[in-house]
Amino acid sequence: MTYCLGIVLPAGLVLASDSRSNAGIDQVTRVRKFELFTQPGSRVISILSAGNLATTQSVTSQIREMLNTGYAQDIFAARSMFEVARIVGDKLREVIQRDGPSVQPYGDPSGSFLVGGQIMGETPRLFQIYSAGNFIEASLRSCFLQIGETKYGKPILDRALTPDMPLDQAAKLALLSFDATLRSNLSCGMPIDILRYETDSFNASNLAMLKEDDAYWNTLRNGYGDGLSGLVKMLPPPPDWGG
Repeated sequence: MTYCLGIVLPAGLVLASDSRSNAGIDQVTRVRKFELFTQPGSRVISILSAGNLATTQSVTSQIREMLNTGYAQDIFAARSMFEVARIVGDKLREVIQRDGPSVQPYGDPSGSFLVGGQIMGETPRLFQIYSAGNFIEASLRSCFLQIGETKYGKPILDRALTPDMPLDQAAKLALLSFDATLRSNLSCGMPIDILRYETDSFNASNLAMLKEDDAYWNTLRNGYGDGLSGLVKMLPPPPDWGG
């Protein structure tokens, strides 16, 4: 299992993924699920993946091989992020149609993606690609998308994330969403790859890989835990409902 999260705001994008691949209790490995494609000054594209590892790696490897070819599946030639999402969805459909019948007797061949970024001439955009190859787009009314193990990290985003939030605040919420997921599900694990992309910067240098011993990661999660415990103590006790 894995957990990937994308947040799109007027200020930019926050994109993050964990690194655990679990094919059984004795087959746990670390795998990067965050692919970054950049053309300085014109486009930044991120592709995050969850699901069958062979399927998702086949998709991203083939997309990388098509770069700068000028063919229909070259995301560097795409005119919009919508077209990039369509290319990823089409490639996912191709891989599953080709490999799915052979894989199904042994496991689920499906995969899913988050595709986020900005191409010159439009605002940052974020899409979720389903295993069928179709997709949806995030909006200011629903400004985050998740794939993989989503249920533990969703409540804090539902409660606290707002479209006018500064990018750094959104990044803190994203990491706390990962903290909740990692605490509750052993199938997700460190390190976390996280990108804070500022609108119109066309610069992906603010990409970090956070390991278990990262000082900021531990300060954030410990501070949140202590603060939450303190808040619970401050809240009034329940009344006597017995009459």
